[in-house]
Amino acid sequence: MTELDALVGRIEAPDPRVALAAQRRLDRLTKPPGSLGRLEELAARVALLTGRERPRVVAPVIFTLAADHGVVAEGVSPYPQAVTCQMVENFGRGGAAINVLARQVGVRVVVADLGIAGDVAPWPGLVVEKVGRGTANLARGPAMTREEARAAIGIGARLVEDAAPDCVGTGEMGFGNTTAASALTAALTGADPDAVTGRGTGLDEAGRARKVAVIGRALAANRPDPGDPLGVLAALGGFEIAGLVGVILAGAGRRVPVVLDGFIATAAALVAVRLCAETREYLLAAHRSAEPGHGRLLETLGLAPYLDLGMRLGEGTGAALGIGLLKAALACYDEMATFKEAGVSERLS
Repeated sequence: MTELDALVGRIEAPDPRVALAAQRRLDRLTKPPGSLGRLEELAARVALLTGRERPRVVAPVIFTLAADHGVVAEGVSPYPQAVTCQMVENFGRGGAAINVLARQVGVRVVVADLGIAGDVAPWPGLVVEKVGRGTANLARGPAMTREEARAAIGIGARLVEDAAPDCVGTGEMGFGNTTAASALTAALTGADPDAVTGRGTGLDEAGRARKVAVIGRALAANRPDPGDPLGVLAALGGFEIAGLVGVILAGAGRRVPVVLDGFIATAAALVAVRLCAETREYLLAAHRSAEPGHGRLLETLGLAPYLDLGMRLGEGTGAALGIGLLKAALACYDEMATFKEAGVSERLS
């Protein structure tokens, strides 16, 4: 049995009876039924997937994985590849958006270098587990070998096991990774590359058209089989995307909420679900990215995002906001009084 087989083998479908019990409590709280809207749905969903009628989230962790992509040689990003390394150093100084938002909602961030081309100046807490120094150019052949994809998945899973979170958030950093995510989306859903490719970090329309053409060449060069999700990941993904597949599978195996960030993280989630269908039950879509491919991924996974703020930053920023909502939903669910406890008359039937 491979490490990936063992990881998938730990994932089980939740027991729907817990959700029914949670809904009964929600309906007894001092409010009109359903008046907290999707916060109620979120609380019941967390009860379902954890298997606990009164779940708590006190130790959430966002895993922000970083790597470089050989496809940047095709001019798919307006930024130089060195910015990946520089941004990870900024994470270490606490100066990025993910640092700010994580502090606001009380979430720890684990940053890991799975394949940055350069060497990040070390800082306390940075995990360095390089599978390689950036992937190969997916427009000319496979981005990674299947063995490299498996290795990156394993690293992501071990990060989760080491941190032992009760809620998993997903994040990433890697210039060129919206190209990889668009290619994965096209390959796994059958979408036209033009329909799932956006401007990434700020391409103009000519740059976006070039990016679409690059993805078309990648699909022609690799001829990915959507029935072979590991093969698709190896051909078109990135080390950080593969690592997120491992993070997502490990979170599902631990029966904790897995809060997805935006486009790149959701592309990883679709790979994870194709590897193990039960993983889908543990996914919560924090927000809808402005990247057009994200909508196709959410539709394919059957996920309705909780926020729509026009964000497209990545890093785990959307996941941080999503975890803040999740904590608020569980606080209402756990701390509000029932009609009986408060001595408030219930509505007439």
